[in-house]
Amino acid sequence: MTAQTKFTERLTKDNAALLLVDHQVGLYSGIRDISLLELKHNVTGLAKAATVLGVPIVVTTVGADGMWGPVISELGDALPDSLEIIDRATVNAWDDERVRAAVAATGRKKLIITGISLEVCAAFPAIAALNDDYDTYVAVDASGTFSDTKRETGLLRMQQAGVILSDYATLAVEMLADNTLPEAGAVYGALDMPFATLVGQMYAAAQK
Repeated sequence: MTAQTKFTERLTKDNAALLLVDHQVGLYSGIRDISLLELKHNVTGLAKAATVLGVPIVVTTVGADGMWGPVISELGDALPDSLEIIDRATVNAWDDERVRAAVAATGRKKLIITGISLEVCAAFPAIAALNDDYDTYVAVDASGTFSDTKRETGLLRMQQAGVILSDYATLAVEMLADNTLPEAGAVYGALDMPFATLVGQMYAAAQK
């Protein structure tokens, strides 16, 4: 795939997968670049929208039995009950063969990633997956880190490598693509934003 195609080809519910990296209680305690309420809202909204759209989800933790703890309860509640969380030891989630195998098993080559922290847990696998011929997207507002400097340098490094940066709602509505689909109302409801609620209400009214 050429660089031009990579940056212009559409993200769809049929070509994308979602990788959620280390959204853990202990790591959330250090977040400083985005409010915790907003971060939790955004990542759970993205997970819910992906579930509605049938987009495969892979979730990882690092040392969940230690100081970083389990996945935050809000995200855990938003995930399908059957989803197995991969706990690993590697810094870069992409270095764990179970993570790579789980992503490969989805059959999708466009990979949306969020992580705590942005410059490590999102950036490292996003950059590494590029080398394995995936097109990687990072939902910046569904990720967080420990200082503004870390955020800025992480974004710069990903841009230099060719990772596509976006936000959680834009990625979801790009995958939805058609507001007349039966799942449109549920997707906008999952995003839980004022504009999304309005669109969902308009869609519901149009179906009556």
